[in-house]
Amino acid sequence: ISQTHPNASKLPLKDSFTYDDYRWAVSSVMTRQNQIPTEDGSRVTLALIPLWDMCNHTNGLITTGYNLEDDRCECVALQDFKAGEQIYIFYGTRSNAEFVIHSGFFFDNNSHDRVKIKLGVSKSDRLYAMKAEVLARAGIPTSSVFALHSTEPPISAQLLAFLRVFCMSEEELKEHLIGEHAIDKIFTLGNSEFPVSWDNEVKLWTFLEARASLLLKTYKTTVEDDRSFLETHDLTSHAIMAIKLRLGEKEILEKAVKSAAASQEYYSKQMADGAPLPKYEESNIALLENTVADSRLPIVLRNLDGVEEQGDLKIDEAIDAEVTENGFVNGENSLFNGTKSESENLNKEKSNRETEDAKESSSESTDEVKE
Repeated sequence: ISQTHPNASKLPLKDSFTYDDYRWAVSSVMTRQNQIPTEDGSRVTLALIPLWDMCNHTNGLITTGYNLEDDRCECVALQDFKAGEQIYIFYGTRSNAEFVIHSGFFFDNNSHDRVKIKLGVSKSDRLYAMKAEVLARAGIPTSSVFALHSTEPPISAQLLAFLRVFCMSEEELKEHLIGEHAIDKIFTLGNSEFPVSWDNEVKLWTFLEARASLLLKTYKTTVEDDRSFLETHDLTSHAIMAIKLRLGEKEILEKAVKSAAASQEYYSKQMADGAPLPKYEESNIALLENTVADSRLPIVLRNLDGVEEQGDLKIDEAIDAEVTENGFVNGENSLFNGTKSESENLNKEKSNRETEDAKESSSESTDEVKE
């Protein structure tokens, strides 16, 4: 446009501005724009924030808000910094796939890294209607995109609840719909302290191990291949990021396989030993509240933070028989691990005075991290 516009002759960069310059300029703005409220606070708009935009990312908490009264961005330091020391801020709970796509960097040791996993209950399942109703009462879709996390446990309360319902027998489904204490049973679906049954736990962990193992097989290289390639080849920065990204995804999947296998073994032993099943009691309500352990939070009292709404997902791919038992499928063709930005619904703090840190709320608003 600068070459053909009638006023182009007046532009100082008319003869020297190249496509590479254009890409740099657009990328600089798109990776640093932030959502801030307008002066009257009625809506949000995009802006660049001098100095603060230069801060690089590190693990931590969001400590930035917007002061509507003074119309300014306010950031509290994550820690005490010494003179001359670089100041870091926390961009938000983003996966490395999101950092690579929207910010152009890979963050080693990302405590919020995760891999997408598309799951759904097949409508051909004989128990579909019952499972759908139990999931609806727990506030969980019958088909959605969840995540396997780099932390332990690798699944959120929402995914645990989903897998429990998917693996339920007809009798267990009835207990959660019309049985005695059905509401309490729905309430504790995402709580690791209260299994539906030992058999149910064995089934869900067996499935998760198989599902993660299948996802690992979709890669053309192994973890060892990637590590060796990084050490023995002279690569561009882009190639290094790409290989690190797929390596990180495989490491998360491998952790999930090991974690699921260990859980399956543990619950199999509980079942074999005839161990008494922990029962929910009203006195346990304190355990479900006032805790930071995600796996203990009652599903119905919080927003889904491990689920990406996808509307009507087409889930009709044929997978190995051991995985599609009970009519459960996980689409192979959908959202290949970490290749697209996640839009998982994260709990966002609300305040009359502050809006949440724009680094978290805008998917194109973070800086490039220094090597």
